[in-house]
Amino acid sequence: MTFSLLARCPETGAFGMVISSSSPAVAARCAHARAGVGVAATQNITDPTLGPALLARMAAGQDARAALAAVMAEAAFVEYRQLMCVDARGQVAGFCGGQILGRWGLAEGPGVIAGGNLLADEAVPAAMVAGYQAATGGFGDRLLAGLQAGLAAGGEAGPVHSAGLLIVDGESWPVADLRCDWSDEARPVEALARAWSVYAPQMAAYVQRARDPRAAPAYGVAGES
Repeated sequence: MTFSLLARCPETGAFGMVISSSSPAVAARCAHARAGVGVAATQNITDPTLGPALLARMAAGQDARAALAAVMAEAAFVEYRQLMCVDARGQVAGFCGGQILGRWGLAEGPGVIAGGNLLADEAVPAAMVAGYQAATGGFGDRLLAGLQAGLAAGGEAGPVHSAGLLIVDGESWPVADLRCDWSDEARPVEALARAWSVYAPQMAAYVQRARDPRAAPAYGVAGES
């Protein structure tokens, strides 16, 4: 049903996540992050409350593993959940309940974790981590490389129709929150990569406009005086 990758950028301290699924609007339910705190995924038979619960635990000072253990102890139906998180020190944690759908897997690296369910191959998460680690460029580029590597390794067992990229870095709001909520052509990862290629060169300008529009660059739109 879903495959995703979560990471903390070792250079900037930003947190990010990429995800794709056969379900519609997967990022809206599954991707959660808070600047300076961490990033969390709740997937499989998804409970969207668990992502914010993981972030709240990490914001209160618990590391990734302690936060995950605490949330699992309190949540209902944990056997149906697949959870992952990365904390402010880059520590990672993941959980897969006994009722996870189809083939599933988790893979970890320094500051990065990937996982999925209903996978075409159990090696997809490891391929995602390897793709992220081998990639060059900015943090968003590396996240997308991980997602693309997972898709190339087989991705989900069936066609995927939605995808998302979420990045937080120094602001109370996401500096990037890009989504393809539905693709009839089953090419949401390609659509997401295209959206990132357009947005990435402008991301810093959007942050500056929020901080101080007087110092921001021109908008570059028709009708601008």
